[in-house]
Amino acid sequence: MTAGLVILGIDPGLRVTGYGVIVKTGSALSYVSSGCIKSTVGELPDRIKTIFSGVNEVISRFSPGEVAVEKVFVNVNPQSTLLLGQARGAAISAAVSCDLPVAEYTALQVKQAVVGKGHAKKEQVQEMVKRLLKLPGYPSPDAADALACAICHAHGGQMGGMTTRGYRVKGGRLVK
Repeated sequence: MTAGLVILGIDPGLRVTGYGVIVKTGSALSYVSSGCIKSTVGELPDRIKTIFSGVNEVISRFSPGEVAVEKVFVNVNPQSTLLLGQARGAAISAAVSCDLPVAEYTALQVKQAVVGKGHAKKEQVQEMVKRLLKLPGYPSPDAADALACAICHAHGGQMGGMTTRGYRVKGGRLVK
């Protein structure tokens, strides 16, 4: 692939899971790929399997060294929160099944790291992702959120992301 740290960002969703792959070389960030895993058809177990398989396919294709996932926020509707949590669990399970460290960031942390405001709008995130990665156009909102999560991780996270498997972010690196 490319010299540097390959980071996979994931914006989990039960219908659409965004992903974004970047490379961090020194302090420079480079765009590799982004897109969406769509799981809109079938019963819940089938949709979870689609997310798990899709994330595994992205990992297989781009060989990231680290994964950053957006944390679930609590919705007004508890059922929506539970469903989103299951989608998120499928994405995290795919990463840890490949022995990858997973850092978790809230939407507030991601927006703060990328836009400078924790309550930025989706369009502002898209604009900053486009600028930071020197993209010719705007990524889709889900892909932009995933790329923003990867950028946040590359910059050491905002207040440090808690990670799975005994890792944490310190000084922009994952440490035990």
